[in-house]
This record gives sequence, C-alpha cells and structure tokens, in this order.
Amino acid sequence: MKSLLLIFSLIGVLLTGYLIIPTAFAQDTGGGVNHPGTWYVGEGLKTGDYFSYKLCHVYYKDCVDFQMDWWIEGTIFVGSEEKWLAQVVVYDGNKIVKGNMELGMIAPEPSGGSSELSTYRGAYKISIAWLSAYATKNIAVDSSGEKAFASPSWGKIANIGGQQIIPSSLETISVPAGTYDTIRIQWKTGGKISEVWVVDDFPYPIKASTWTQVSEGIAPQEYEFQLLDYKENVNSNPFTGITPTPVGEGVAEGCTQHYDLVDIKKTTKNHKYIIDLRYGPPDPASGCEIEWFISFKKPADETEFLNQVQYDIFVVDDKLTLPPIRTIAGEDGRNFLYSQSGQVHFTTIVKENAGTAHYVIWVYGLAPDFVVPPGEPDFLQIDIPIDGKSTPSSTCGPDQTLVNGVCMDKRPDVSTCVSGTHLENGQCVPDKTGGGGGCLIATAAFGSELAPQVQMLRELRDNTVLSTTSGTAFMIGFNQFYYSFSPTIADWERENPIFQDAVKIIITPLLTSLSILNYVDIDSEEEMLGYGISLIILNLGMYFVAPAIVILKLKKRF
Repeated sequence: MKSLLLIFSLIGVLLTGYLIIPTAFAQDTGGGVNHPGTWYVGEGLKTGDYFSYKLCHVYYKDCVDFQMDWWIEGTIFVGSEEKWLAQVVVYDGNKIVKGNMELGMIAPEPSGGSSELSTYRGAYKISIAWLSAYATKNIAVDSSGEKAFASPSWGKIANIGGQQIIPSSLETISVPAGTYDTIRIQWKTGGKISEVWVVDDFPYPIKASTWTQVSEGIAPQEYEFQLLDYKENVNSNPFTGITPTPVGEGVAEGCTQHYDLVDIKKTTKNHKYIIDLRYGPPDPASGCEIEWFISFKKPADETEFLNQVQYDIFVVDDKLTLPPIRTIAGEDGRNFLYSQSGQVHFTTIVKENAGTAHYVIWVYGLAPDFVVPPGEPDFLQIDIPIDGKSTPSSTCGPDQTLVNGVCMDKRPDVSTCVSGTHLENGQCVPDKTGGGGGCLIATAAFGSELAPQVQMLRELRDNTVLSTTSGTAFMIGFNQFYYSFSPTIADWERENPIFQDAVKIIITPLLTSLSILNYVDIDSEEEMLGYGISLIILNLGMYFVAPAIVILKLKKRF
C-alpha cells in the first residue's frame, strides 16, 4: 500500500509540477498567516524586470493557454501621468504577437498600448493583475492599499455567492521559474476554492487557479497562470530579434451586426452526445463572422452539461472526407479545442465561398486536456448557407473540389493509403524510417492523423524525445524495430474493426502514461533518461507485472 501511495504521489508531482511542502509557520484557516509585512500587486517592480507567464482566461477562447512575456523598459509620461512602459511578446498557438503596453504606477494595470495586444492586455488585467482591485500601492499617508499577510481578510468577492479573500497558508511551491516560499491567497466561488500564490517583495503572483461563479453545472476555470521565467536588470530589449506573425485577414466591412440566432439541438451521429447549438447570423457572408454558442450535454439527461470536452469544428466536402478542408483548432496551431464546462461561446471568420458550407462539430471525447480521451470520436454535421456571389462548381475538374474559391485535387481518405505510406498534406506519401516517421498503429487505430492521440505522439517525439541525444539514439533503434511490423498491424486494423478496437483499448494506457512527458521540463540528458526509464518501468508494470500477478492469484484460488 505504501508503494502505491508513493507511485501516485510521484505521478501527481509530474502532472502538477509542484509539491506543497509543510512549513514550520503557524497557519490560520480562518484568514491571516504568521508572516510579517504587507504586499500589493506591483511591489518591487522596476526598470529591467523581465517576466514570462503561461496563462489563460475563460473570456479568451474558453481558457486556452498562451504565453505572455514582457520587459519593463522604463517610464513614460502620458499627459501628466507617469506610467511604466513594457515591451511585450505573446506566443499564442502558431501566432507571435508583438507590441507594448502602458502600466499604472499605483497598480500595474494596462491603460494603453499597441492595438494588436488589446485582447491579451485584457486577459493580463483580469488574471495576473486581478488582485490589484484589493491590494495596491499606498498613496501618501493612506495606508489602506497594501494588505498585511496577517490580516484575516483582504476583501470580499463582489458576485453573488462570493466569499472573503483570505491569506490561508504558507507554502513552498515550484513553478517553471523556480521554487518559492509563498503565501496562498484563497476564496470560494462557484462551489470551488480559488487560489493565488504570492511572494513577498515580488511584483506579481507566481501561480493561480481560479473558478467562475455558475448557477448550474460544474464551474469552469476562470483563469490560470504560472511564472515561467523571471530576470532582473535586463538592460536591452530581449525581443529585438523576434518577428511577429503577419496579421491575417480581418473581418470584412458591411457585415450584419444585428441578427437572429439559429437554434439546433441534435444528438451526434453515434448518439453519444447532445449538441445544443445556436449560431448567427443565419446566412453569414464570406469574410464575416459566425457567432457560436455550443453546449455539450448528456443524452440521458439534457439538463446536465458534459465536462472536459475535447472537440473541434471542421469544414468538410460533400462526402465528409477526412482530413477536413479546414479545422478551427488547426488554424490556431492546436490539436483540439477544449471546454472544461461543456459550454462555449466564440466567433470564427467565414472563409468558405458562397453556397452551402458543411460544418462539423467533431467531439474527440471527454478527458482532461492533457489526457487522451477513450473511445471513438463522434460528430454532428451542420450545413450553413454562405451569402454572396457563388462561384460555379462546374469550373473544377472531376478529380477536383472547390476549396475557398480555388479548385484543388480531392483529398484521399486516410484509409486509402496503402501499407508503408501515410497521409500528408492531402497526399499518400512513403513513411520515413528515421526520426520523423508516421505513427502507423495509432493512426490506424484512431482513424486519422488529425486525432489528438496521434498528434500528441508526434509532438512528444519531435519536441521532447528528439530534443536530446539519448532520445534521438533511442528513436533510431526503436524505429528500426517498430517499422518492421507496424505496417502489417496497421493493415490488419483497417481490415478488421474488431481488431482495431482491441488495439485502441490496448494502447490507450500507454498513450496516457506518455502524455506525462508533455507536463515536465526536460533540460538535460539525465532527465530524459530518468523520465524515460521511469515510464518504461511504469508500462512494464501495467502490461506485464499486474496481469501476471492477477493470473497467479487466480491460479492459486482455482
């Protein structure tokens, strides 16, 4: 039993990235901790400070992660007001956004800056700088701004059901930037405990996990962030050599601003989910936006929302050919979209030509965003009329299809690719036998290279394992063994659905264990070897030791 507890503890550390270490300080669960002094957002902020955070907010794509780095260049005057000037770079999926923002001196809230950063400035303000609504720099003789760690309360959440914001405990935690002695600030909202960890004399909280207030269902994540890096005395702009991603096409002019919503409530093709959808306008024009309101519900109880939904929105041809013509997650450089609460609201730009666009809400499954969901994907196809001047389809040849107004060769289905080949950019190409080969067995098991399970394997291989010498050496030897039998097994999977399902069940624990590597930092050969050997031992235990123990016990009993 002790060994099992140790294993679960180690896995928990790998997944969360930090371990709470008890301290010798007295702790008061009623509010207030035994730590001297006060704190406010912006405490100790100075020219030359460099910060890097990973964060998300529910108001931006339902809390999808992005990285925000900023460097305090100095101070400027805007009229008679002195402000901090920060240079900023944001890494959001496959986009790099670069600009600046102006921050207040009393509280480092953004009050201006580059228009390209407006969305990210807003997310920063209501997450990393959120506590400035309760803890700010003292002004002259007024000492009410800074908050004492020993204080029983720092204020009260304004929304209904909100409680006191209290310093609750002293904790030593680790984030990617390092290990810190922190004060945990907490409050209850949405039926859950929201937590922010602050460090005395440090300008910003180093970690947070908060939840929204809801009247029904499970509270979704409101915002979450952690400090990735911090440097002092950076004398020159660290972003000089970074080139931002060119700005894509914006929303066209003359789009409908006031419209009714189309209501659709249907079960998915295989009856696994109910999708309660509202979208508008009913007939959007090319270049304009579609506004989506999507709720994922249980077929057995339409009042209950699903949680931890991994999904995407595709645009497909008339035959529902995969891979799709367009994927919303793929355009953002992500493997899938994710909803903690099962309720999403966002907009997309119409890129389809006039006529009927075949949209598909594709549900990969239900699982945390770092875990491969079990079971088959399911989907619901929605045909949306696109307003505007149509381009005659007769201009395309018999082996072509119209994609965004351009005739392109029809894409083959992944299942049409023969042994030793895989689908790449719409074409069946030979599999590589080196480090970048295809994941043949997983692709055949899950039906597409777009499946998040396959994408996770590719990213893990390319971005983690192949980044070290020992990992590269392992992959070379592994590929020689793997490609000696995987094309045959992949063919068997395509020919026999029962065998395909069996393979999927067998490899799911392996994929889940491998996903741990996406949430740990591997900065050396020793760490790569350590994590690699640990995972090998874990999988040997799951696939061989545990079944052997069960078999032996059954033999003794019978």
